[in-house]
Amino acid sequence: MRSTQAPIAVSMGEPAGIGPELSLLAWYNRKAIKLPCFYVRGDQSLLDARAKRIGLKIKTVSCSPEDAPKIFHKGLPVVQTGDPLTDTPGVEQQAAAHTVVRSIECCVEDIKGGRAAAIVTNPINKAALYRTGFTFPGHTEFLGALSQKHWPDTEARPVMMIAGPDLMVVPVTIHIPIREVPDALDQDLIVKTAQIAAKDLQARFGYTNPRIAICGLNPHAGESGSMGSEDEDIIKPAIETLNEMGISATGPHPADTLFHASARREYDCVLGMYHDQVLIPAKTLGFDDSVNVTLGLPFVRTSPDHGTAYAIAGTGTARIDSFAASVRMAHALSNPHLL
Repeated sequence: MRSTQAPIAVSMGEPAGIGPELSLLAWYNRKAIKLPCFYVRGDQSLLDARAKRIGLKIKTVSCSPEDAPKIFHKGLPVVQTGDPLTDTPGVEQQAAAHTVVRSIECCVEDIKGGRAAAIVTNPINKAALYRTGFTFPGHTEFLGALSQKHWPDTEARPVMMIAGPDLMVVPVTIHIPIREVPDALDQDLIVKTAQIAAKDLQARFGYTNPRIAICGLNPHAGESGSMGSEDEDIIKPAIETLNEMGISATGPHPADTLFHASARREYDCVLGMYHDQVLIPAKTLGFDDSVNVTLGLPFVRTSPDHGTAYAIAGTGTARIDSFAASVRMAHALSNPHLL
C-alpha cells in the first residue's frame, strides 16, 4: 500500500493556534531532535508569516508529497492545501475551517495513495469547526469515517490511546458528558475496545502478550456492588470474556491506586471507563512528551497530546516535545522494525 520510506504527512491544525509554529520549530530543530522527514498540508503563506512573526529564519518549500524527502534538508516541505490565509494568532478565522478539515482529508488520501506513511494531526479547535457544520466529536471519530470511505473493505473502530514514556492509557468512552458514561458502557464495548488495544499493542508496539489493567467505574471499583452495580454487572464479566479469548486483562481495579510507580510495573496499558479517568494521570506523568495515537485504523495516526494553546500562539514559546514525539512515533509505528 505504501513505501516505508514515504514521509509523514502533518495536517495544518487550527491556524490561529500553535500548530503552525510547532511544524516550523520542529523542522528548524530536526537534527537535534532526530526527526524523520515530514511535510505539512496547509498554507505556505501562513507558515511564512508565522515564521517571520516569531523571528525564525526558515525556508518553506512548496512541493508534492513525493518530493518532500528530496527537499527536507533544504526547507520545510509544504503541500499547498486550501486558499491563502492570514496569520492571526489567537483569533479564529471562520474562513479557515474548510482548509483545516481539507488538510486532514488530504493527509489520509496521501496515505491511501502511498505518498505518505502516516499522519500527524496538529491540534484543532472543534468548537470553531462545529460552527461551520463539522459534525464529528473530534479527530478520532472523523478519522474513523475517512477510514471507512477510503478502506471500505476494512473494519475501522477508532480507539484513542495516550502513549507516554511511563504510561499508556485507553478510554472506553471518549468525548461524552460524564453523566452519560454509565449508560454508554456495556460488555461488548469494553471487550471490543480491549481487543483493539491488545491487537495494536502486539502488531504495532511489539508486545508479545500485552497486559491490560482495566479500571472500575465507581470509587473503589464499586466495593462489591455497594457503590454502584456497573463494576460487578458489566466490567467484571467483560474481563472474564477477554481472559477466555486469551487476552491478559485484570480488574476491575480501583483507579485511585492504579497509577503509582509500583502499580505501573504490573501492566502495559490501562483501559479506563471515561476520558478524564485515564487522561488525567497520563497527562500528569507525561504532559510534554505524551502522544495521542488512534488505534483500530488501517493507517497510523498520532497527534500532540495538547490543544491549540491560543494564549501563546505566535509567541514562539510553544514546546515542541509532544509534536516531535508524535512524528517519531508515527515513523516508528509505520516501520515496526524500528520499535
